[in-house]
Amino acid sequence: MRVIAKRLVVREALGNNASAMKVPTPFGGVIEKLRRPLVALTGSAGVGALLSRALALAGAEVRWLRAVHVKPDGSLECPAEMAHLDKEETAKGEVVLIAYLLALLVTFIGESLTLGLLQEVWPTARFDDLGSGKETHEKAQ
Repeated sequence: MRVIAKRLVVREALGNNASAMKVPTPFGGVIEKLRRPLVALTGSAGVGALLSRALALAGAEVRWLRAVHVKPDGSLECPAEMAHLDKEETAKGEVVLIAYLLALLVTFIGESLTLGLLQEVWPTARFDDLGSGKETHEKAQ
């Protein structure tokens, strides 16, 4: 899952640089793009629950993620102190969080639906390596 998460983060970073867009938080690209179809699938509360669980799991690895909160609409609220983190550290946290989110999606809706969701959001990306794992924690690593 981390390989896929990293690929998505890099893809969004390149896309944002190419279009000169400024994303207000490190989670604006991938998480926001995933959030929209997930809200349609599970509602804001479902997205909030998935992100809250992914944050709890990821926060054990990346301490600063513990300060990130899920808002009622399912988006993420990042404290102002995050602006002082370097790009490498924020990218690492983003990859870890996305990997856990994807692992939870595979657990709850299955590999096929998760793959379909990813292909819907990123139609030109390849996700051949979404292979089945044994458990959520293993999938995120």
